[in-house]
This record gives sequence, C-alpha cells and structure tokens, in this order.
Amino acid sequence: MPRDRTALAENLMKTVAGLRRTVRRQIRAQLPGRRELTGAQMELLREVKRNPGIGVAAAARALHLAGNSVSTLVNQLVSAGMLERQVDPDDRRAVRLEVTAATRERLDTWQRARNAYVAGKLTELSEEDTEKIAEAMPALGRLLALIQEGA
Repeated sequence: MPRDRTALAENLMKTVAGLRRTVRRQIRAQLPGRRELTGAQMELLREVKRNPGIGVAAAARALHLAGNSVSTLVNQLVSAGMLERQVDPDDRRAVRLEVTAATRERLDTWQRARNAYVAGKLTELSEEDTEKIAEAMPALGRLLALIQEGA
C-alpha cells in the first residue's frame, strides 16, 4: 500500500522525538539529584563508553560533529570529572578518552532505568502492537544506517 513518505517521515520524527523526550523526563524524575547534561554531552559520553580510548577526531566523526565542538564538550566533561584525557602512547600529541568509573556507573544506571521504564510501558500495549513494534525494528535499523551513511 503506497504511503505519503513525507507525512510518514514527519510522523516518524515527531514520534521518535516525543518518545525520547518523554522517557528522558520520566527517568530524570526517577533519578533525582543528577546534574543535567546536554544531549551532545550524553552522546559523547556514550560514544566514549562504547569505544574506550577513542580520540577526539574519531569521536567527532562518529558523532558527525566538528572537531572543535567535540573538543569543547571534552573540556566540559573533563572539568566535571566525567571524562578523562590520557596521552596516546603512539602519538604524544593526541589524547585518548575514557569515561570515569562513576560516569560508567551513571550511564549504566540510566540505561537500566530507561530500558525498564520502556519495557514496562510495552507490557501495557496489546500483544499485536508490541509485535508490530518488534517487526518494525529491522526496517528502522536499516533507515538509521542509510541516514548515517549520508551524514
């Protein structure tokens, strides 16, 4: 069945943004007392956690950001005690990034809380709706890959 792809794109983006924003607010309420981070700071922390020892330039490429923007984020997160800079043993001019142990635990706690919250809400949906979401995941993953290729 043909669809209006522009309307589908708009609805998809609106829904995903609303989902992310609402879940973030709910989790923030469950985990009080945490300093608020910007979206870009969280993305950088997640990237460094996934790729310990990543350099600033590689992180910038992975996040599709300018190198100087990532450098600014690194400085902010190092000052906040969330990120560590280590000299690259192969190139003394370069640095390697690592999240601190406390930050790793914070990210893990956040992810567990987010997953538990969304999983709980999924149980409130019908089996049919839950199955449709599961069936859509591979196509959404392919769409993400296409978007990332073009970025």
